[in-house]
Amino acid sequence: MVDAAGTDRAAAAAAQAALTAVGTSAVLTGPRAALDGALAQARATLAESAERVADDAVRQALAATLEAAEAEAPAASAVRLRALAADVAAAEHGVREAVAARDAAEAEARRAAAAAAAAAAPRRPSTSAPAPSADRSCATTYSGPAFYTSPPTEGGDGSNGRLPASALTAVSWARDSRGTPFYLRHDAAAALERLNAAFRAALGHDLALDLTYRDYDTQVAMRAALGSVAATPGTSSHGTGLAVDVPELPCEYGWDSAARAWLVEHGPSYGWVSPAWARQDGSNPEYWHYEYRG
Repeated sequence: MVDAAGTDRAAAAAAQAALTAVGTSAVLTGPRAALDGALAQARATLAESAERVADDAVRQALAATLEAAEAEAPAASAVRLRALAADVAAAEHGVREAVAARDAAEAEARRAAAAAAAAAAPRRPSTSAPAPSADRSCATTYSGPAFYTSPPTEGGDGSNGRLPASALTAVSWARDSRGTPFYLRHDAAAALERLNAAFRAALGHDLALDLTYRDYDTQVAMRAALGSVAATPGTSSHGTGLAVDVPELPCEYGWDSAARAWLVEHGPSYGWVSPAWARQDGSNPEYWHYEYRG
């Protein structure tokens, strides 16, 4: 009888210990997930911010916070896990602010340099004929028929130019002149949202868009109207939801514009590039075209 009672007590203690372990694990699940998310975001920010801050001390602080949190996390309580996540998020935010500050400073320096160059340029003597207006010199370089961005393809099978609504996301800040949202593949849209936030911080305005997703019928129409300048229907990068065209306005987005300089330099950090064929020395120069490469 004594042995049986002892066995029962041991079993009960083991069961209670198991319940306690389960309860503790459940309590830690949320805080651990929050810390894991903060660590992942911080690692990405640390990698992306290399050589993009004026003082690297802020990145060193983030690296130290990351190392300390990773070392302490395995044995930390729920309260401590939340505190570690907050510490990592604060350090990561500091790096992002430093990147934005440097981008803004560089943009301001470029604007100041452009203003100084304009002020130093010799003024043209007045004549009886008016000088060409700035509006005309900065007018769009596109002279073909009007085309518009496409909504998701109803009943689309997922192939080029036939993407259904489930495959696309609309960007948050713009629509085309007919009110159609600018759609992109989910990951490309998310990356463009992050790019636009940095672009706005640097240049003071949102990135303007002209075309994004292009359905198959529009590709056919553009090929018929523009010839070989337009992609063969079914092969356009726009048909995959992975390309954007900014407005064809040379002064705002052209080869020598501040916007293009920023996009070419910083776009790759967000997965967006000006492809080699679209560069000024490429096979089909298009200063307005950018593609998402992840």
